[in-house]
Amino acid sequence: MTEHVLVPIDGSPRSEHALEYALGMSDVECTLVTVINPFDIDPNTVGLQSPTGIPGMPGYSEEWYEAARTDAEELHTTASEQAAEEGVAVSSEIAVGDPARRILRYVEEGDIDHVVIGSHNRSDLTRILLGSVAERVVRRSPVPVTVVR
Repeated sequence: MTEHVLVPIDGSPRSEHALEYALGMSDVECTLVTVINPFDIDPNTVGLQSPTGIPGMPGYSEEWYEAARTDAEELHTTASEQAAEEGVAVSSEIAVGDPARRILRYVEEGDIDHVVIGSHNRSDLTRILLGSVAERVVRRSPVPVTVVR
């Protein structure tokens, strides 16, 4: 029986490792999801970033949203090509909002059996202050979650 795996990707090395892990699983179908966060609270990390460079400051520029969507589409194209090489069927989604909430909503509304997510391995203080998307998904997901570091 084919397992439907959700793989959140943002272009960071950790999400690339999560994708590689998911593609290496046997008998899977993957959905890739990228969440564009207009309230990116850590503009110094790799991945999609706040247009203002100011933590917690929303971006209202339509050009920034279009550029972020284009970057996400390119990321999904590359990941889809990688999946095709591995013989894994993929679909993809791009959403805007809080990453953990959007990922969890997709799990609840979709036919997802498993989530494979990368962890940025932040320090304990950073995790306490900012939260961790992977940690929030692990705590609230109704399906099994594999965290790849």
